Amino acid sequence: AVPIAVAMGDGIGPEIMKATLRILNAAGANIEPHEIQVGEKVYLSGQTAGIAQEAWDTIRKCKIILKAPITTPQGKGYKSLNVTMRKSLGLFANVRPVSSLHPYIKTFHTDMDVVIVRENEEDLYAGIEHRQTQDVYQCLKLITRPGSEKIVRYAFEYARAYGRKKVTCMVKDNIMKITDGLFHKVFDEIAVEYPDIESETQIIDIASARLAAKPQNYDVIVTSNLYGDIISDIAAEIAGSVGMCGSANIGKEVSMFEAIHGSAPDIAGKAIANPSGLLNGAVMMLAHLGQNETADKIKNAWLRTLEDGCHTADIYQEGKSAKLVNTGEFADAVIERLGQQPEKLPLSVLASGNGEINIPDYHRKKEEKTLVGVDLFIDWEGS
Repeated sequence: AVPIAVAMGDGIGPEIMKATLRILNAAGANIEPHEIQVGEKVYLSGQTAGIAQEAWDTIRKCKIILKAPITTPQGKGYKSLNVTMRKSLGLFANVRPVSSLHPYIKTFHTDMDVVIVRENEEDLYAGIEHRQTQDVYQCLKLITRPGSEKIVRYAFEYARAYGRKKVTCMVKDNIMKITDGLFHKVFDEIAVEYPDIESETQIIDIASARLAAKPQNYDVIVTSNLYGDIISDIAAEIAGSVGMCGSANIGKEVSMFEAIHGSAPDIAGKAIANPSGLLNGAVMMLAHLGQNETADKIKNAWLRTLEDGCHTADIYQEGKSAKLVNTGEFADAVIERLGQQPEKLPLSVLASGNGEINIPDYHRKKEEKTLVGVDLFIDWEGS
């Protein structure tokens, strides 16, 4: 069995994690969970990053993390656990599939099926800010060739592995000609290595509008950190499925899988939370581990559960849903349908691709350095 580090989370986290693990076990997933402590209790014990050394040790041993939502306490001094983990573990790619589940989930678009691949470590989110003068504040936008090559290649490798047809790069290099220009250049260089996959580049502002208006025109989207953060939420919102989406944070050594929603402390302990987001994160985890047939079995049983109208309170529609169920009953319904397939929603066919994603190590090319000038900043109050 594959060892995985399991973070039970805060708020509704433990409830949806228990439901998810029960489904994975019933489906025959070849995993061995090892529980780790992260989140609110660890923050309040004095660990400002929300994670202790014991958890780091387990993560580095297992190399796979399944994480429920956590709560970051209010007040200064507490660091984001997700940002800490992304930077410490080199989780360079955030992958978020978003698809419509019409007519079972309300949506603006009935035929949407998009995967957003977002660079996870660089850009404005590197968090390097300065106060240059009394009046001027600066935030540095970092785009590197190694980072760009990794994320762009991952997008094409993902498309090939899972039978996707097109990759769209979104940048703003008509304005930021050097930073976004590098990202665009790397995309063009790598695209020629994948002649079987269509490629295109669009300017991020109009591309965001087009994604909101006609998401069916997109397949895999690759972009930098800030743009990816924004369009990921646009996509989830227009699909009507923010609470249903799973997410993967992929690294060369360690990868993390989770739901995209928060810990919802207001409904914690009521057994009414929908485990679908975390379950879809777990499906992505199984696919990442090469257990595609088990992933398809779970995903298709979940889709059939939605079709049959077994819905938790967040997606229940009077007159359309067949039965209002709680967290445990929803998990039971999915387990009962293992081996069944959806009749109307698209079938999950993760096992149809080659499933392999290869990201080579970066090798820096030697270049001549020539001093062409010096930038000088003067804090001048004027005459």
